[in-house]
Order: sequence, then C-alpha cells, then structure tokens
Amino acid sequence: MGMPLARKTLAEFLACEEHQTERHEFFRGEIFAIVGGTARHNRVVMNLGSRIADHLDGSGCQAFTESMKVQIAEGILYPDVVVTCGKALAGDEQIIADPKLIIEVLSPSTKGYDKRDKFILYRSLPSLREYVLIDPAEQRVEVFTLADADAWTLVDQTKANDLTLSSIDLKLPMASAFKGVEQAA
Repeated sequence: MGMPLARKTLAEFLACEEHQTERHEFFRGEIFAIVGGTARHNRVVMNLGSRIADHLDGSGCQAFTESMKVQIAEGILYPDVVVTCGKALAGDEQIIADPKLIIEVLSPSTKGYDKRDKFILYRSLPSLREYVLIDPAEQRVEVFTLADADAWTLVDQTKANDLTLSSIDLKLPMASAFKGVEQAA
C-alpha cells in the first residue's frame, strides 16, 4: 500500500486500470499502487491457490490469485487468493462481488493494512465467511471465521498440523502451504 495517487471515481479508476502494467487498489476516490511481493510471498500464494483450486474442482466454486479484483462498496481490492461460489465457470469477468474466502499473504510493507484496514473493508461483504492472514516469513497463520451475524472468531493455526478452511471444507497439511519457502532468520 503506497501513497495515494490522484483522486478518481470508481468508473474512471476501472477504465484506467485496464491499461496499467502494475496493479492498484482503489478506496473512496484514492488510488494506491500495490507493491510487488517477494519470492516467499509468491510461492505461498501459488501453493495455496493451486491446492485450493484442485479441492474446488467440480464444486461450482472457483479460486483465483492476485489479479482478480474484489469490489467493496467504495472501492476495489486485489486479494492474494479469493474463492467465489457465485459462478461455476470462469469467463471475461474482472471483478468478484461475492467472495466466500479471502486469503492475504502478508508482506512487511502491507502487514498493518492487511490485518486492520482491509479486513474491515472485506467484512462489509455479506458473502464473506472466512478471512485468512498468512505471514510467510514467520510462517504465522490466523484464520477469522464468521460465527454468526457480525461475530468473527479468530483461530491462530500457526502451530496446527493442518490449515483448516471451514468455509470451503478443506483441511490442508500446513507444510504444503509453506512448501519451498524458507523461514526468515
């Protein structure tokens, strides 16, 4: 999350974003450049994205990584991994309005933003059932699950043998989430 760039309307932002080489997030008229992730960050996103996609095959739900936009009331965000159950087959859509599961793989520069601000924004989506924060350097895993109405429960799964994503009924060996990733010293 860098400094905000020029103010725009959502429609202006979307028209502009189609021609950008870098990704930007948009909130309340402000545009924020997304900082590129590290190899460690990218590997965790790939590990999770591929395993979740395999798990969802034939279920009517789909997983996407990094380049799919999620629309909230006043903006556009790019989650690292997102699952939507709104449409069985992928088409030309660029925006998901009904994510069921969102996973953010933290970067040192976005840690506070992902943990605090983004979660507040994502919680405004009635479809969201689970929000996962993964720190690839420390191999820390926090899973927030919607218990009822507006009550979210946090389970720290850092020391668990499996990553449990109840929203999509998946138990994944924790080692496979961090496969090929070195822990920070």
